[in-house]
Order: sequence, then C-alpha cells, then structure tokens
Amino acid sequence: MKTEFSVVIAGGGSTFTPGIVMMLLENQDRFPIRKLKFYDNFASRQETIAEACKILLKERAPHIEFSYTTDPEEAFTDVDFCMAHIRAGLYAMREQDEKIPLRHGCVGQETCGAGGMAYGLRSIPAVIEMIDYMEKYSPNAWMLNYSNPAAIVAEACRVMRPNSKVLNICDMPIGIETRIAEILGYEDRKQFDIMYYGLNHFGWWKEFKDAKTGEDLMPRIKEYIKDNGYLPPSVLSGAQHTDESWKETFIKVRDVYALDPDTIPNTYLKYYMYPDYVVEHSNKEFTRANEVMEGREAEVFTECHRIIANGTASDTTIEVEEHASYIVDLATAIAFNTKERMLLIVPNNGAISNFDPTAMVEIPCIVDNTGAKPLQIGEIPEFQKGMMSQQVSVEKLVVKAHVEQSKQRLWQALTLSATIPSASVAKDILEDLLEANKEFWVEMK
Repeated sequence: MKTEFSVVIAGGGSTFTPGIVMMLLENQDRFPIRKLKFYDNFASRQETIAEACKILLKERAPHIEFSYTTDPEEAFTDVDFCMAHIRAGLYAMREQDEKIPLRHGCVGQETCGAGGMAYGLRSIPAVIEMIDYMEKYSPNAWMLNYSNPAAIVAEACRVMRPNSKVLNICDMPIGIETRIAEILGYEDRKQFDIMYYGLNHFGWWKEFKDAKTGEDLMPRIKEYIKDNGYLPPSVLSGAQHTDESWKETFIKVRDVYALDPDTIPNTYLKYYMYPDYVVEHSNKEFTRANEVMEGREAEVFTECHRIIANGTASDTTIEVEEHASYIVDLATAIAFNTKERMLLIVPNNGAISNFDPTAMVEIPCIVDNTGAKPLQIGEIPEFQKGMMSQQVSVEKLVVKAHVEQSKQRLWQALTLSATIPSASVAKDILEDLLEANKEFWVEMK
C-alpha cells in the first residue's frame, strides 16, 4: 500500500485553494502527500495563488514536490487523487446567474433554480473533460469532486461517465452539523450518528443521535431551531461575525422547519419553499457574488500578492479551510480503507426504497478502497418524495439539455423548477441565459 500520495487540485486559481493547502498540511499525519500540483485553465489567476502557495509549502513542508500548470498531461500524470473545485466562468458569471433570474422576479442563487442550471451547464463540460484527462494519464486515480452545482454535475457523471472513479460530495450538511454541534455544546460533529436523505442542497435529517450514548438529540435541536434557526449562540450574542446574507439564511430555517417538524432541513430548501420571500429580500443590484468579489476574492489575492512581495508566508492571514477536512476524510477512506461513514451523492439504486432508482441522492455511505457503499434509508414521506421527484426531474432535464443540445429540454427544466412560476417566465429567463452563456454552453438548437 502507498504511504504517500500525489494530488492535483483542479481549480488551482480558486481563492479557496490556499486554505485547502493549509488544511492538507495540517492533516499530513493521516494523509501524507509526496507531490502536490495545481491545475487551472486561467494561467495568470492561478500563478498568483500558486506562487504564494509555493512559498508557504517551502516554509512548512519542503519535502512536498510542488508545481502548477495549465497543461492537462503534466497536471494529471502520476496522480492518485484529483481534488476538483472548479468554477467555469468565475464570479463574473456567478453574478449573471444571480441577477438574470432576479430581473424576472425569480430566485437568483448560484446552485438553486435558474442560476444553478446555468452554472451546471458550464460545469458539465469542464468536469467531464477533467475526468477524461485523469483516466487518460492516471487511470487508477480517484476524482473527489466538490465542484458546484454538485447535483447537476453528479447526474452528468452518472449519464456520461458511469464507470468513472468519481465521488461527488458537498460540505453544506457538514457545515450545518458543525453549527448544531455548537448549539448543543458538542466539540465535534463526528460525535453524532446521523441519518440524512435527499438530493444535493435539497435534503433532511431524520435522525440525530449521540454516537457514544445513543441519546436522541432531535428534541433538543428542534426546540432550539424553531426559535433561532441555525444561528448558534455565539452569533446571537454578537461574539462571532457572520455575513448578513448567511444570517438571513440560517434564521429562515425556522419557517422551513415549520413545514415539516418531523425532520431537520437543509438551509437551501428555503429557495424552493419560500421563493417569493427570497426574491423580496434580495438586492437585485448587489448579490452574493458581489459580496464575495469585494470581500473574499479581494482579500485572498491581496494576501497572496503580499506573500510573494515579502518572500515569506510566516505571518500569513490565510487560515485552514477547516470545513474542507472532509475531503481528507474521503481521500483517507479510499487510500487506507478506513470505512468512514460520509454523506455522498450517489445513484439511489433502492437505498430510498420508494424513490427513482436512477436518481442521484445525497445519503450516508461507507467509504472504502473500492468507493462508496450507500446505506439503506427505507421509505421516505410523501412530502419529501414529492419535492424530490420534481427537483430530480429538473436536474435530469438539464443534463438532457446538454447531451441533446436541446433548448426545449432546458425550457422544460426551467418550467418545472419550484423557483419559477410559469412557462412564459421560464422562456424569458432562458433567452437571457442563452445570451449570457454563449461562450460556455454547448450550442443549443
């Protein structure tokens, strides 16, 4: 068995990459790396991030061989894992994903509704291309994909590359479980035994237990969130800063929970259950994309330029992307056969017994050196099944639109979305999205 691994981070120019590098360094004891590469098709953007990370790695882990490239053969040759977090079109296109639907009075969000479909159609060809590079140059490697929108990307992988060694994963449930740990006074989300089911950014917890004692924690969680949503005490007291847009998302959980108090919801369900509220509380001129561009984007690149100018990262403000440690959990489970229990996006195949077997569902799996083994969920309630059936059809139609190069399929997908009120509004949004994405989407007829 290998004891050190070669990793390529696809999306080397991302502002999340430095924090992921820090996270990988912090986890060297359980997932040792011999070689780390960055790959991106945006050379100048990647160069800034990579040159700063080169200094960081030289100071903190000089034994790791580091390089960055825009050449696929160089990037994907001799790798054991590809950690993929790409954003085709960057934040400029995210801004369009958010603002175009809002102009038509509909939810403007990067992974939900019309914006999510637009982003998905940009992500599909980019992710499929990377799978092909990986299989050509390192056929035994695994791709750990956390590129958004994960639901559409996962469906495209199922349809277009069904036998590829790709695992699709999302950090949103992990983030919520971490908040619940703080709310309940636990140190770590891994102290819970949970049962979760749904689609990506579209799911529910039906069990929350203390992993050690078996205590049912659902009553305590419900009692808290019916009044406070997922805002932990540290935010409520002002001790911890959270962006206003996220505060609003976490507090809206109260209303999402009220609709089905038997379960605990994913925050993203607000976009499908309360789209009118979301639109009413959205700034059509300054969306989340603008927040990120003026905040995180500017901060990370400023810090990278400072590291490069000073020639040292000893006093860097770059922090470990702690939430991303789930990627190391996943890689370690495959590399060392740890049989870790993780939420992954996988073909249903009967795991949810009364739901489409071909749907890509987000459920707990046991991960070993052969991949993911889904756990059995059993039957789900009619309410969740109905919502999921509608949304999974949207995701399938988006992938069909790409494969068949069909504008008709995309119009159907938009019309079926719970975030869009009618076929006529869907058609207007479609025309605007086609124009905005003509450089990125396959040509649709």
